[in-house]
Amino acid sequence: MKILKTILCTALVLGVGFVQTNNAQSKQEQDLNAMYQNIEFKMDSVKQVKFNSYKANIKDFGAVGDGIFKNTEAFKQSIEAVVKKGGGTVVVPSGMWYTGPITLKSNINLHLEDGALIIFSDDFDDYPIVKTSFEGLNTVRCVSPINANNAENIAITGSGIIDGNGDAWRPVKKSKMTDQQWKSLVNSGGVLSKDKKIWFPSEGSKKGFESSTNFNVPDLIGDEELATVKDFLRPVMVSIINCKTVLLDGLTFQNSPAWNLHPLMCEDITIRNLSIRNPWYSQNGDGLDLESCNRVLIYNNTFDVGDDAICIKSGKDKDGRDRNIPTQNVIVKNNIVYHAHGGFVVGSEMSGGVKNVHVSNCTFIGTDVGLRFKSTRGRGGVVENIYISNIDMVHIPTEAIRFNLYYSGKSPVLEEGQETDTKIQDQELVAVTDETPSFRNIFMKNIHVADSETAVFFMGLPEMNLKNISIENSMFDTKKGITAIDSDGITLKNVTIKALDDFALTVYNSKNITTSGFNFTNSKSAIKVLGSKTSNIQFDKADFSDVNQQVFKGEEVGEKVIKYNKAK
Repeated sequence: MKILKTILCTALVLGVGFVQTNNAQSKQEQDLNAMYQNIEFKMDSVKQVKFNSYKANIKDFGAVGDGIFKNTEAFKQSIEAVVKKGGGTVVVPSGMWYTGPITLKSNINLHLEDGALIIFSDDFDDYPIVKTSFEGLNTVRCVSPINANNAENIAITGSGIIDGNGDAWRPVKKSKMTDQQWKSLVNSGGVLSKDKKIWFPSEGSKKGFESSTNFNVPDLIGDEELATVKDFLRPVMVSIINCKTVLLDGLTFQNSPAWNLHPLMCEDITIRNLSIRNPWYSQNGDGLDLESCNRVLIYNNTFDVGDDAICIKSGKDKDGRDRNIPTQNVIVKNNIVYHAHGGFVVGSEMSGGVKNVHVSNCTFIGTDVGLRFKSTRGRGGVVENIYISNIDMVHIPTEAIRFNLYYSGKSPVLEEGQETDTKIQDQELVAVTDETPSFRNIFMKNIHVADSETAVFFMGLPEMNLKNISIENSMFDTKKGITAIDSDGITLKNVTIKALDDFALTVYNSKNITTSGFNFTNSKSAIKVLGSKTSNIQFDKADFSDVNQQVFKGEEVGEKVIKYNKAK
C-alpha cells in the first residue's frame, strides 16, 4: 500500500509539474503573440531560438561556486563541449561563480538556475583590448564580460544574476553622491581629478580620461600607449555583435562597467522578463542600448539604472553614416522604468537612422525624462515612423517628453556648473547636408503624466525643423506647459495641460501648429506665440473663453499668423 501511495503521489506531483510547464509555455506563447497586436507598420515575426536537449553543467568542468575561485576556464570548456555536441545548454547551478570574460558561440544557451550568481573578475588583465564600437564610434575597449560575435541562435536565460563588478571600473562624479558617500569612496583608494570633482579607481583610468576629447575615446594618445589607460577603457557588460536570433530572458543584469546590454548590428532579438540594474551614480550606466538592429522585441522588463534605460541608436557621426545600418522594426511593450536619465530614448547616436518603432504600455516612475529624443548637428540620419501609446509617468523631475537637437551630452538633471540647453533663442541657420539630423513622423497618444516639471519640450533646428509630430488624448499635470521651437507640423488633439506656473503652450519660430480640444487650467494666459518666423498657427475657437485674454502674441508675429477655426 505504501508503494502504491508513493507511486500515486509521484504521479500527482509530476502531473502538476506538467500542467505548470504547459501553462508556462502557453503564457509565454500568449505574451509573444500579443507583441504583434496593434502594430502600426508591417513587420516580419522575430525568429525564436531553438536548442538541442544536450546539457553541460559547469561543475563537471571544474567550476567552483565559492565566489573566490576563478572559473574562466570552466566556462570556456563547458561551452566548447556543448558546441561539439551540436549545441544545447550550459547550466550554471546555484552558487557564486567568479570568472573572467565568457564568449558565447552559436547554438549555446547559457542558463542560470535559481540561486546562481555570476560575478565578473575585477582583474583588468583578464580583459584584453579589442577593436569595437562604443557610443557609436569605432574605437577600442576592453573585451566585454559576456560577448558574442557572428554567432547564431544564442541565449542567456534563467532566474539568476549576472554582476559586472562595475564599481571596479567606473569613475564617479562628486555631484552624484552625498558628502558621506563621497568621503567613503575617496577613503577607499583611487585618485581624484585635478579639480577634485571626479574620483577614478586608478591612475590609468584618470590618464585615459585626460587623454580624451570625444567622450570616452582616448584620442590624444597613440596606440602604443593604450595599455597605460586600459583601466579607462570600460567595456559594456553584454556585447552581442553581428548575431542572429538572440534571446535574453528572465535574468537580472546588474552593475555593468559601462552600458549594461548592447546588441549591435544584430537581427531577430527577443529581450524579456529581465531586471536591469545599475547604481544611480554610474557613469554611462545605460540599461539597454539597441544599435543598428532589425526585428526586435523588448517586453516585460524592469529598469533601474544610472543613465538612459531603453535607448535606440544607430552609430555616431561619420562612423554611423558609413555603417549606414538603421535600427528598425522594434516593438517595446509592458516595461517599467524607475531611475534613468530617460525612460524610452532615441539618440543621440542615430546617424544610421531609426524607423518603424512601436512603444506601448510602459510606466516611468521618477525617471529624469520620460520620452527622450536627442541629436545634434553633425550626426545626420533620419528618425521616423515612431508610434508611442499608453504611457504612464509620475514624479518626472524635468520634461515628460523632450526633443532636443542641440544635445551636448548633458544630464537632463543639471549637475554642478551645468547650464540648461533648453533656452529659447535664435540660432544661426546653417546649410542642410548629410550631417543634418532629421526627426519626423512621430505619433504619441494616451500619455498620462502626474507631477512633472515640464509637459513637453520640442526643439528642432532652424534648418531642419522637427516635422509632423502629434500628441493625442493625453493629460499632463505639470508646473510648465508645452514649448515648441523650430518645429513644423505639431498637432495637439484632446490634450489637457495643468501647468499653473506657465503658459499651457509656447510657440517660437514654428509653423503649421494645430490644436483642437486643447484644455488648460490657466484661463488668463493659455498660449504664447513668438518669433518672426512663426506661421500658420491654428486653434479651435471653442477652446477659449476669451482669445484676447488667453492668447499672447509677440509684436514680431504677423497679423494673419494665427487662425481660429470654428467648431465643425
